[in-house]
Amino acid sequence: MSKPILVFDSGIGGLTILDEIRQALPNESYIYLFDNARLPYGELAEQELISGCVALITDFVQKQSVSMVVIACNTASTLILPSLRAVLNIPVVGVVPAIKPAALLSRNKHIGLLATPGTIKRAYTHELIDQFASGCSVELYASSELVMLAEQKAAGNPVTQQELAQILSPILESELDTLVLGCTHFPILKQEMQEYLGDRVSLLDSGKAVAARVLTLKLKTQQEWVLGKQDGEYSDVIRERVEQERKNTLHGTGLAYYTSEGIGQGLKKTLAKFGLSKSSRVSHSE
Repeated sequence: MSKPILVFDSGIGGLTILDEIRQALPNESYIYLFDNARLPYGELAEQELISGCVALITDFVQKQSVSMVVIACNTASTLILPSLRAVLNIPVVGVVPAIKPAALLSRNKHIGLLATPGTIKRAYTHELIDQFASGCSVELYASSELVMLAEQKAAGNPVTQQELAQILSPILESELDTLVLGCTHFPILKQEMQEYLGDRVSLLDSGKAVAARVLTLKLKTQQEWVLGKQDGEYSDVIRERVEQERKNTLHGTGLAYYTSEGIGQGLKKTLAKFGLSKSSRVSHSE
């Protein structure tokens, strides 16, 4: 059986990325690691975020054999990718805010980016805007509260329009027609946000783009393995074994690991909906 793909986030936001990846690669197995003991990441100092994430992920990868690491967190992706790639010998995929497609989609060239305070202030984010949305008016909205509302929903507690209004009212008052959801938590609330903002505002996230990148890397790895074989070595027998292995892989197989002392039944039910039927705690590396 092929090694699982590790999907990492601070909380449940990465489940939106996992869902898109699973749709592209339904026969893979997955491990979901979320650092909910330090949630929300958007409030952490840069070095604290980098050192904590790199220590946690590298320690986990040393104990669990995985084929790839997906950093399903915008805030972490803006900082930790170089450090992780320097110490891991497997592919590491990050998340990029959907600035480019938003700029292309916008009819009035007036877009917004809704993200955590950490993502909003990163130089990387502003470089993306300069590179891909220089012809647009771009408004920036920072919110850690929306992250916690997404966690609230995942725990089984409803989110009201009144709670959303406290965060989204400036966006509703704006003339923008396209809003980038620059945090993987936010698509958890996409339906509620769309109801509040109305059809005038299109909501974009990066889930499908990340899934496409993961699919490309997996296909490339498989192609390199085949091309690396000597003539005749990749025989019909091996082909049959590979096909049987693919068929035997459980659809949506996945395990979840968290860093807090424990999680509630509501969150366990949400994890199960995303194919993560078993969950347990891992020690958090400082």
